[in-house]
Amino acid sequence: MASATITRPARPDPVSGRRSRRWSWPLLLLFALAIGTLIGFLVYPTYPNYDSYYSLLWGRELLHGVKPSFDGYRTPTEHPLAVAFGALLSIVGDPADRIMVGATLASFVVLAAGLYRLARASFGTLVGLAAAALVCTRFDFPFLAARAYIDIPYLAFVVWAAALEAERPRRGTPVFVLLACAGLMRPEAWLLSGLYFLWCFMPADWPHRIRYAVLTAAPPIIWTALDWWATGNPKFSLTHTSGLAEELGRTAGLSDIPHATVRFLKNLDKVPVFYAGILGVIIAIVLVPKRSRMPLALLVIGLGTFVLVGLAGLSIIDRYLLVPSLVVMIFAGVTLAGWTMLRRGKLRTLWAIGSIALIVYGVSYTLTHVHFSVFTNELTFRGDSHASLKTLLKNPKVQAGMKCGPVSTPNHKLIPDSRWILDAPASKVIARSDQTQRARIHRGVALYAVSRISLLRSGFTDGDESAADTFNSIPMPGFVRVAVTPYYSAYVRC
Repeated sequence: MASATITRPARPDPVSGRRSRRWSWPLLLLFALAIGTLIGFLVYPTYPNYDSYYSLLWGRELLHGVKPSFDGYRTPTEHPLAVAFGALLSIVGDPADRIMVGATLASFVVLAAGLYRLARASFGTLVGLAAAALVCTRFDFPFLAARAYIDIPYLAFVVWAAALEAERPRRGTPVFVLLACAGLMRPEAWLLSGLYFLWCFMPADWPHRIRYAVLTAAPPIIWTALDWWATGNPKFSLTHTSGLAEELGRTAGLSDIPHATVRFLKNLDKVPVFYAGILGVIIAIVLVPKRSRMPLALLVIGLGTFVLVGLAGLSIIDRYLLVPSLVVMIFAGVTLAGWTMLRRGKLRTLWAIGSIALIVYGVSYTLTHVHFSVFTNELTFRGDSHASLKTLLKNPKVQAGMKCGPVSTPNHKLIPDSRWILDAPASKVIARSDQTQRARIHRGVALYAVSRISLLRSGFTDGDESAADTFNSIPMPGFVRVAVTPYYSAYVRC
């Protein structure tokens, strides 16, 4: 079948030194994506998610010379590079949270460019454009960026590492550096680095082998050392994450993993793209097996990592399948635009016509199944609710009430936002659901959700249907309401 394929994308013109004009379209589209992302950043002023706010808080603690409170009540897993970035941003003060969102949105643009680069290196320009278009229209991904999830920069590091390797096998140091950065954000990248080290080890000389070994070992060593220094437990991140997953009901047995894998991939890629990706895998293996090696390797390693995460007792959530979901988009791009790898003829023409039909179906499916108001309403709520919480906590009566005791929230969900706004240590903002703090919640400031959406998002604990969880969102006796905003209210007792 190799004789049926055309060559890779055109090289620079040997006379003028200029590349083919086809490069102008990807650059123009990338510029349009960057402008659109900037507009979205300004129109919808969103704020970091739970995990990212903690990275800012821990970074601020480091700047203050305090060991980061990794072992707080239901705190997320720390990520060394995110904590370092949080420390850097904390220097600017209050605007740091919005800057973090802006940086993550910029990472999304870099991710889209990297996915294009990887798909182009493997299957050609049009497949690359199709893959980039798919990631931009799978709204889970830009929404993660709008909430400053660490997954987006992590994916950008991994995808660009794969793209550079696909363009020049055993590229070495640049790939190791990117994977090391990814490994300081998510431990799944350690497996990628280890496998890549084995791939590069034999052809390399000893100076390069030593350099590669250092870059491979650095992330787990740094992570372990940070845990040990901050908590006294070098395995804290592993044990804390698995314990929290069990507490929140996110663990799964081996028998649940195959079903969860399919369900999560369908949710991330959406059903038409998922099945187009499966078809694209078959097409790529038959048509261009050698050029499929990098995307296939990334897919297999990503799925294998998800299985290992489940076996380790960590949280089973769709975010651990983000890398495989991106590869599915690349292979869906093969289904849509792989005809460009064929010589002109009937097969190429029929495939192109079929691709147009698939695109029309995909657009129709999106228009009939996706309610865009859900996303705009969600983004609006994220910005408005944060502004509402900030207005409430800055109220003079609330500030005065804090002298009587800590600020308490129904559960863990509002703690990082409140701590960031108040510039407060962990001991000053507590959860009423935390049994160890029951003696401290009867004085001070008590926060409550007052709207239906804020109550559902921050008033109740996921998976907890107990009466105690409900009562945590009901004003306690002896407290007097001193301030109220559209989403939250504050009660004080001295």
